[in-house]
Amino acid sequence: MDKRLLIALDESENSKMALLYVADFLGGLEGFQVKILCVLSVPDGGFYDSEEARQKWLQLRKENLSDMLARYRQILIQSGFPENKVGTEVSVTFDEPVSSVIIRKQEEYNACTLIVGRRGVSKQEEFLFGSVSNKIIHKANKCAVWIVEPVCKTDF
Repeated sequence: MDKRLLIALDESENSKMALLYVADFLGGLEGFQVKILCVLSVPDGGFYDSEEARQKWLQLRKENLSDMLARYRQILIQSGFPENKVGTEVSVTFDEPVSSVIIRKQEEYNACTLIVGRRGVSKQEEFLFGSVSNKIIHKANKCAVWIVEPVCKTDF
């Protein structure tokens, strides 16, 4: 039985690094299924001039994120994951916190490992808005959580 991995990404460079880490670390090994998830948090209706503008924005964002996930899917396939074992999903939320959507999707997918990139927000931003990776660490149950933070390369 395959182990299921859920990689939750946004458009940040750290998310891409998390995906590349999984590709490098597990690519070519048998026994894994991967779902790449991106959560699209839609601002409330007051953010837009009209409902038509809101729908246009939403459609464009979904298309852009789907294109990004398709590219990321190809990276995993090229690293050795079987094509039929790599899926993608853009999940749209209007009022649910991103961390809660990720945890719910992990449970729905029955993933044994949840992987996210650490975005690297400042202490002030984390205090005001919270950290998705921090919330995931505290909320996730019955799964391993990998928080991937790119390491700076230095010359020794």
